[in-house]
Amino acid sequence: MRRFAEAWTPAGRLATGAAWAAALLLAGCASVPDRYYTLAPSPHGLPAAAAAAHAPLAIEVAPVGVPERLARPQMVLRSAGAAEVRVLEQHRWASSFEQELRDALGSGVAARLGAADVTRGGRTPGQAVWRIGVQVQAFEAVEDAQVDTRLQWRLRRPDGTDAGGCAWAGQEAVSGGIDAVAQGAQRLTARVAEALARQITALQGGAVLRCEG
Repeated sequence: MRRFAEAWTPAGRLATGAAWAAALLLAGCASVPDRYYTLAPSPHGLPAAAAAAHAPLAIEVAPVGVPERLARPQMVLRSAGAAEVRVLEQHRWASSFEQELRDALGSGVAARLGAADVTRGGRTPGQAVWRIGVQVQAFEAVEDAQVDTRLQWRLRRPDGTDAGGCAWAGQEAVSGGIDAVAQGAQRLTARVAEALARQITALQGGAVLRCEG
């Protein structure tokens, strides 16, 4: 009876409440672990990357410009039909979003061309380097709906001359939660890399830059 009475004193109630709060906090932390995602495709999707280490052609992507709200590792989602934006602390890109996009485009374009990716360095003497500049105007993700983006890029030839630029927009339908949003963003990034690779291939063959609709 004495222990029961002590539990209902002010000090006892405070201690009990603190214990419950600590237990709930620990349970919450244990039940929702952080999740990390990448925009880069699986290594199995880049068969030419390893063979291209000493390729005469190289790709270099400049630091990517993104809206300020996206320049973070946390995933940013927009609520359907509303102005509300959610920053997901426990669902993150493996690095800041603009860095993820830069690395994914560099490796993706290089793999499609059988070229070396020197975005992060490693250029060898004699390599012809195509430089790519990308500016993201919008990247909107809505859970269980779609991921869409609008961006612009500019290409610079190995001799340093400007090869022109294009605007590009695309959308991917998604369903199945946050994992599906990340996969949709990855597919969009792959489509941008494919468009860039086609343009560089055409330009190398002497064609005039043609922007896709």
